[in-house]
Amino acid sequence: MKALITAGGRGTRLRPITNTINKHLIPIAGKPMLFYALEHLSNVGIKDIGININIGERELQPVIGDGKKWGVKITYREQTGGALGVAHILRVWRDWIGDSSFIFYLGDNIVLGGVDKLIDKFKKDNVDALLALSIVKDPQRFGVPTIKNGVIIKVDEKPLRPASNFAVTGLYIYNKNIFKAVDKIKPSARGELEISDAHTSLIKQGYKVGYEEITGWWKDTGKPEDLLEGNQLILNNFSAQGGSRPMAGQFSINNEIQKDVKIDNGVIVQGKVRIGKGTKILGKSMIRGPVVIGENCVITDGYIAPFASIGNNVEIYGAEIENSIIMDGVDIHCRTRIVDSIIGSNVLITPKTETFPSGHKLIIGENSVIEL
Repeated sequence: MKALITAGGRGTRLRPITNTINKHLIPIAGKPMLFYALEHLSNVGIKDIGININIGERELQPVIGDGKKWGVKITYREQTGGALGVAHILRVWRDWIGDSSFIFYLGDNIVLGGVDKLIDKFKKDNVDALLALSIVKDPQRFGVPTIKNGVIIKVDEKPLRPASNFAVTGLYIYNKNIFKAVDKIKPSARGELEISDAHTSLIKQGYKVGYEEITGWWKDTGKPEDLLEGNQLILNNFSAQGGSRPMAGQFSINNEIQKDVKIDNGVIVQGKVRIGKGTKILGKSMIRGPVVIGENCVITDGYIAPFASIGNNVEIYGAEIENSIIMDGVDIHCRTRIVDSIIGSNVLITPKTETFPSGHKLIIGENSVIEL
């Protein structure tokens, strides 16, 4: 079995963050989003993985590499013709996939528990396609199946009146017959080849389309609040290895702290915590997990509260950070509380009292949210 991951698109709903970083490289709980898909696929023994990218993409390749990190072989291919729909991606990759069964994995999906149950269900039921479903509160944002007597009879893309509360998630398993469906569909009203139309076409041609409900959690990270929720879910389920550090300060028994981390006597570390090498936690700081802190950071008199994800080379002086994603190279030099925030790389945050004339100095990109 092969796997095909999507890593294209423009991430317009995540601007301005995605103005300077590929959406699939946004860190979730301390590592790029796309790494989770690669880990899940590697864990079930898949060795041959294709990654669909935008035309001219040059950011993903240096970060992901050739796949050796996960013991797989990665092939990159640009989506020729531009973003013409999810089903169009299958046409672009048809020759690479060949006659193999394959997992089609939308790379901006975060799922707990991996894909092994889906593969088992696909093989056990001997279906031509298996769709992973999840109950959601806003199914009109997704492909929605109509299920009758336990069988999917059609799938509608973003329906105004959903037939159910099930969403078709971004995880699919197909055999070669999916291409017979993709060949028959035409662009929708929005000019795209919809994957939901391909599923309905497959059903109409008499092929078996099964489904499996994701019983844990699944997240489509299309909006900023989705990124924060995905970050929460992963941090809440991560398991730090090892016991408390034999150094000064007060520690819980659930932390994973690299040996060369410096932690002052007055520092308190509680809960599930990961701290990367070269980081210094100084003064009267408190780290209360679940929290991930990257490498070569400096935190002085700061409070890093639950569900904070701190990148590499970050400096925090006197601030409180909670339920937020702080990317690499951020410098926060003010005694303030930051919550429910996503802060992009190399941002500088300083108190207004240290600049003249007095007031708030703002350099803000499109789609930003500011509270003053």
